[in-house]
Amino acid sequence: MRLSDFDFDLPEDRIALRPAEPRDAARLLVVRPGQPLADHVVRELPDFLRPGDAMVFNDTRVIPARLSGLREGRTTGGADGTPVAVEATLHRRVAPDRWSAFMRPGKRLKVGDRVAFGARDDRACEADRLDATVAEKHEGGEVVLAFDLSGPDLDIGVARHGDMPLPPYIAAKRGEDERDRADYQTVYAREDGSVAAPTAGLHFTPELLEALKAKGVSTHFVTLHVGAGTFLPVKTDDVSDHKMHAEYGQVTREVADALNAARSAGGRIICVGTTSLRLLESATGEDGVVRPFADETAIFITPGYRFRAADVLMTNFHLPKSTLFMLVSAFAGRETMRAAYGHAISTGYRFYSYGDGSLLFRAEPESR
Repeated sequence: MRLSDFDFDLPEDRIALRPAEPRDAARLLVVRPGQPLADHVVRELPDFLRPGDAMVFNDTRVIPARLSGLREGRTTGGADGTPVAVEATLHRRVAPDRWSAFMRPGKRLKVGDRVAFGARDDRACEADRLDATVAEKHEGGEVVLAFDLSGPDLDIGVARHGDMPLPPYIAAKRGEDERDRADYQTVYAREDGSVAAPTAGLHFTPELLEALKAKGVSTHFVTLHVGAGTFLPVKTDDVSDHKMHAEYGQVTREVADALNAARSAGGRIICVGTTSLRLLESATGEDGVVRPFADETAIFITPGYRFRAADVLMTNFHLPKSTLFMLVSAFAGRETMRAAYGHAISTGYRFYSYGDGSLLFRAEPESR
């Protein structure tokens, strides 16, 4: 498959800069294979589910993972000693005092460089500093930062100095503000660790969760800490050459047992968002049994993939040539999704993290 197979024209004004208010007032496009597309709103979601269905949410919590700072002047190596402004987006924690991060401008950094985050020209007091050393440097602007702080102290420092890591297509149009601290977080978020929100979950309100319960739909929580790699573009023309960044996820035995029981009783597994789907597929064997999982996953789902766990997927509208558009094309069919996205664009659906939602029912897998 070629990258161009997943391209389409998306007008810039279709990218939402703010979420719908209230959250469950967002539009919902229902996509069933072989049936007409149907326009609804998110609060009508229970109408499409059955008693005994099991809905799976990602309860990860977004941390303020975008840090601005200064690369301190070098005393060796021929540099002029002038500090350089840099920005880090934390990607994945690799040790109590270390984070993998994407840095801009990455080319200006070397192993051993010191970076002062939150520093000002007058130099912040020592108690308010968040300093790190570039411990490793990799391709694509990715580095490993070794912070002077560790464990909970580092968590506090990141929370104090960091900004919410809005997706690039939103951040390019406006700055992060206090409202994003609430908007870019699900109402059920509880496990700190993500640098991007599981955005399908942003549509849920306490009232909608109660309506699902009243319908007889069970709710279950898994954790996948979403990394900044989710925003990286696919740069290979041959899709199979693309490499996903690993993300840590966990499915408890209690949740695995509950999902297996629901399916055995005739219920469907409905994944809220591509993150919960990717994690659940990683935790499910070829026999269709969901098992406890606590590991990293770099699963890359493209058309031809045979789904093991998910029957229905609720997800937002994704960008052209993205791995997420490839995933939904695998789930509901490429031609079906092209038609659905064409309809969404022509009828004013809002795209991306703060945009509207879709409810996709699984199609038979395509041949690769």
